[in-house]
Amino acid sequence: MKKAIVPQLLASLTMLEEAINTCPDDLWDHQGYENKYWHIVYHTIFFTHLYLTTSENMFKPWEKARNEYQFMGPVPWPPHYTPRIEHTYTKEDLIEYIEKIKGEAPNIIAQDDLNAKSGFEWLPFNRLELYLHMIRHVQHHTGQLIERLRNSGVKRNQWIVTNNVHQ
Repeated sequence: MKKAIVPQLLASLTMLEEAINTCPDDLWDHQGYENKYWHIVYHTIFFTHLYLTTSENMFKPWEKARNEYQFMGPVPWPPHYTPRIEHTYTKEDLIEYIEKIKGEAPNIIAQDDLNAKSGFEWLPFNRLELYLHMIRHVQHHTGQLIERLRNSGVKRNQWIVTNNVHQ
């Protein structure tokens, strides 16, 4: 299973990376959407990074992380306030973050116990299902971003076949 999970995760992250690289500058921080393009990218990368750890308590944030920027709306616990998101991440910063995760993920997954609990109380399943959940999350938001790109006239994004992803 681990040999199947790693290339699928790397392929999904490569597709996200391509969605970053093909995003026109005027769409990156466009005010016309509830969640800005870059913010969806950051949210997606943040949770991929988080779920590669064994639990929330073991998570060590990326050195450029900004407090509560992972939330795309109100925080999920009371009092459910909406964090202030004031500073835009650059494409370069988020590509750097993806590359960090792509570099770490294969070793983390290789050493993981797929039968262990997810490590996150809000995800009541094992690590195997957590990885499937993670890949679906990346693909969900990547599809959302690609739709925005296509609506803006950018049609260069392609499906990444796992054989093209280096492990």
